[in-house]
Amino acid sequence: MTPFGKRLRELREERNVSQKQMAAEIGVSAAYLSALEHGRRGQPTWDLLQRIITYFNIIWDDAEELQQLATISHPRVVIDTAGLSPEATELANLIASGIRMIDRETILSLTEQVKAARKRRKTIRS
Repeated sequence: MTPFGKRLRELREERNVSQKQMAAEIGVSAAYLSALEHGRRGQPTWDLLQRIITYFNIIWDDAEELQQLATISHPRVVIDTAGLSPEATELANLIASGIRMIDRETILSLTEQVKAARKRRKTIRS
């Protein structure tokens, strides 16, 4: 399941809406919606994302959050390490080949470390 799929399911459950009901309203099949929730489909198109936002009547910050989740939710990730250090390439390959063996706690820790590094980088550039 992707971060977007998880949030989509939460929105449906909060509003007591079935996949079948929602799919019919936004113009996709229930099978597609299920695949999107379970991470078997990539990012939704901009148009579909807007239909979902409209369907749930999501505004401002919540809509932006959903858009950001869609951006980081492609289940097949490609990491381009061209021009980076050998250590960065090694890290990318280790994660790619070993992601299924990494426990949840380690994944959460690594995620926070990467987010903190991005934040520090943005602060330096500003």
